[in-house]
Amino acid sequence: MAFNSPDVGVFEVAVVAVAVEPELELDPQPATSSAVTQTSATGHVDWRTMPPHFLTGAELSAAELNALLDRAVELKAAPLSSRALAGRSVALIFQKPSTRTRLSFEVGIDELGGHPVVLRADELQLSRGESLRDTALVLSRHVCAVGVRTGPDAMLAELAEYSSVPIFNMLTALHHPCQALADLLTLREALGTFEGAQIAYVGDGNNVARSLALLGTLAGLDVAVASPPGYALEEDLALLDGATGSLELHTDPLDAVAGAQALYTDVWVSMGDEATADERRTALARYRVDDALLDAAAPGAFAMHDLPAHPGEEITEEVLYGSRQRVWDQAENRRHAQKALLELLVAPADGPPPA
Repeated sequence: MAFNSPDVGVFEVAVVAVAVEPELELDPQPATSSAVTQTSATGHVDWRTMPPHFLTGAELSAAELNALLDRAVELKAAPLSSRALAGRSVALIFQKPSTRTRLSFEVGIDELGGHPVVLRADELQLSRGESLRDTALVLSRHVCAVGVRTGPDAMLAELAEYSSVPIFNMLTALHHPCQALADLLTLREALGTFEGAQIAYVGDGNNVARSLALLGTLAGLDVAVASPPGYALEEDLALLDGATGSLELHTDPLDAVAGAQALYTDVWVSMGDEATADERRTALARYRVDDALLDAAAPGAFAMHDLPAHPGEEITEEVLYGSRQRVWDQAENRRHAQKALLELLVAPADGPPPA
C-alpha cells in the first residue's frame, strides 16, 4: 500500500523479544551499501550474514535475490524447519496499524523460534521526544535486527546511520521491498521462471511500483508501468546493478499489459492522500484491473494486488475474488519471503541457517 510522509512524532511499535545469544557478534560499525557474498566452486552463493541494512533492495545482488527466493520456497514447504531466531530478538517499529506486515512478521518470527511482544506507542519514549539516534543505540544492544514501517525515508536512514544491527524496510514513502520479495515469490510459483516473463503494473507510480520495478528487473523480469501524467514513476529511475530485466513507462494501460502474464495494481487513495481523493479517482479511472484488461494481456494472465483493496476502484470485485488472480497467494507469501530475509540478515556467516 502506498504511504505518504506523515508526522514522525508518534509511533506504534512491535518488539519481538527473546534473549540474545551471547556468542552472537554484531558489527558495531554502520553498514555498508552492498552485500558481501562468496561463490563456491559449484557456483552456488554461500548463505551468510548480510552486512548492510535492507532499505531499498539495492543491497542485494541478483544472485542473493535468487538465493533468498530459493530459501523462501523451502520455508514455505516446511514452515517450522528453521530455528534461526531462537535466542534472538527482532524489533518491529510500526508508525500506524498494519494487517499483512504485522501479521506476517509476527507469525514468521514465531515460526523461526522468536517470541513476538507488541508495544503500543504510548509505552515508548519515542512518544515523549527521545531521538531516533538514541533509540537506534539502545535497540542495537538488545536485538539482532530492526524493521521499520513509516512514511519518511529519512527516518529509516537515520536509524540505519546509528544502528549496529541491520535495519530493514517494512514500508516507507518511496520503497516497499518486503512486498516486492513476496511478489517475486508469487510470480515464480505461478510462472516457474523469470526468463522471458513480463509483468505490468497499472495505476499510481508509488512505492509498490518502484520496488517492483527495481527488484523485478534485478530478478530478470520485464516490467511495464502505466500511470496517468502526474502519477508516473520518475523517468530517470536507475535500475539496480546486475539487473537483466527491462523497465518501460507508459500512459496507456493497454500498451503496458500487451504480452504481460501478470497485471499488478494498488489502491488509488492511500493513507495520506485523503485530501486529493476525488482528484486521484478521476485521474486513475482508466487504470482499473478488470476482465477486459486481463483479456488484453497474455493468455492466462492473472491479477496481483498488495492489499488492502477497494473493489470497484482499482480492481473489480469479480477479478479480486475470482479465478484470475494470485492476490491471496501474495498475502501469504509475505511471511515466507520475509522469513528468508530475516535468516539472511541474522544467519551466521560460516554456514546456512540452523535447521
